[in-house]
Amino acid sequence: MGSYLNPGNKGFRESLNSAIYVDKTGFIEKMNDVLDTQQKFVCVSRPRRFGKSVAANMLAAYYNQDENSANLFENLAISQSESYQKHLNQYDVIKINMQDFLSMTNGVDEMLSMFCKYLIFDLTDYFTEIRFRDEGNLIQVMKDIFTRTKRPFVILIDEWDCLFREYRQDADAQKQYLDFLRAWLKDKDYVALAYMTGILPIKKYGSHSALNMFTEYSMTDPGDLAEYFGFTENEVKELCGKYGMSFEETKAWYDGYRLVTHTKDGDFCHYMYNPKSVVEAMMRHRCGTYWNRTETYEALKIYIQMDMDGLKDAVVRMLAREEIHINTGTFENDMTTFASKDDILTLLVHLGYLTYDSTKETVAIPNKEVSQEYVNAISTMDWQEVIRSVEASRKLLESLWEMDAQAVAEGIDRAHREVSILEYNDENSLSCTINLAFYFAREYYTIVRELPGGKGFADICLIPRKLHMDKPAVIIELKWDMDAKGAIAQIKDRNYVDALKDYEGNLLLAGISYDRKTKTHSCVIEKVPKEV
Repeated sequence: MGSYLNPGNKGFRESLNSAIYVDKTGFIEKMNDVLDTQQKFVCVSRPRRFGKSVAANMLAAYYNQDENSANLFENLAISQSESYQKHLNQYDVIKINMQDFLSMTNGVDEMLSMFCKYLIFDLTDYFTEIRFRDEGNLIQVMKDIFTRTKRPFVILIDEWDCLFREYRQDADAQKQYLDFLRAWLKDKDYVALAYMTGILPIKKYGSHSALNMFTEYSMTDPGDLAEYFGFTENEVKELCGKYGMSFEETKAWYDGYRLVTHTKDGDFCHYMYNPKSVVEAMMRHRCGTYWNRTETYEALKIYIQMDMDGLKDAVVRMLAREEIHINTGTFENDMTTFASKDDILTLLVHLGYLTYDSTKETVAIPNKEVSQEYVNAISTMDWQEVIRSVEASRKLLESLWEMDAQAVAEGIDRAHREVSILEYNDENSLSCTINLAFYFAREYYTIVRELPGGKGFADICLIPRKLHMDKPAVIIELKWDMDAKGAIAQIKDRNYVDALKDYEGNLLLAGISYDRKTKTHSCVIEKVPKEV
């Protein structure tokens, strides 16, 4: 057993010994399916703290032939697979975290030299019975080993993209690194599986990639691996039940990553949760901003304040719970090459700050935790008009609860004036302003737009989550150049309250209108009496 060759199963054993372990061993079967095939090159990119290293440790424990791991997997999902026994502990495994080598060196030449030297040390120390043609050449050493043993390697590379994140401007270093990986891995008989994981997809160069043999699975195109990118909804429900946590509250905080799998039978949407945040919430018995604490908001701030046409408008609209249409095809898979706001928004998807719906080709802020990170970043920028609107939303919500219609109308007026970058020409724009003005409502409510009820759809519905049932539910109808009273009448005439017929708490109806001539909003609020 070496540092990089056949590292054992300690990493995976620690995961199993942890207070919370969610069984993701079904992922192993996916890798078994591509072993020793032309699809044996797999690159999985997902945000930090989304379980990349845990998956690499799991694969190392399963394939590593130097240590019996049957007792670790015998009660897990993979043990039921037909391929389980065939590949269990049958390979020599090379497991590397590229960040380690990058951190110990001062350039790509030194990093690759150390990488080869250390790996050759493990290989020659282990395969002592083999005579090597050139002990200084990593590729030749691995060829010699395979020629003698006829046993190919499973190669696991964690943080493969670290050089692209730390040497962002050094295109020559990046190309040199990719060319090395290509020479080491491509068309080599000694490779049974090459599995790489990182945050960024593989860098593009010109019309092709140096690593074009890899099949990529990413936050914009997860393929059939979507359910392994985080915790699924059912997995989170089970954890909430076990730890006595509100699933509804957990969902509001951490849900929102929509990963779509396209199959011949249709599209399937997987709702994924950040594992780091969910585990912390369960252990602390309190929802909070846990994932964000692993990196400051400065990382987000760098990108959202870039001078790209339409970027600020897009961020504001997403804060107001809107989805923004983007083209992900122009993204160059690095952290410096941006031709448009779409490239920046695509990067934010890969970093975990946005979620991408490949069916609709839209992005959105996934949940309350990530939304707070945007607020933190904006509060230190020159977007003061946006942060003032967010900060004023607490008072506006209180005015709504107090049924102070004039205060609500004046508050929305201020929000409209503050966020003047938004075009204001129809009910959709009005809806965006209302959602931003009531930003603080997500602290207590599940907010639903276009909620079906009665003979139509209520524009906005605020439904209290179970921990906040002391707050009233609110149905909001929006009108453009019409009387606010007419909005209330429409709620009643079309029986929108039917959407909340099972709700037993207080219910408010709010009609909000905008007059283009006077450039002011009006509001009418009514309370629906409880049935006895």
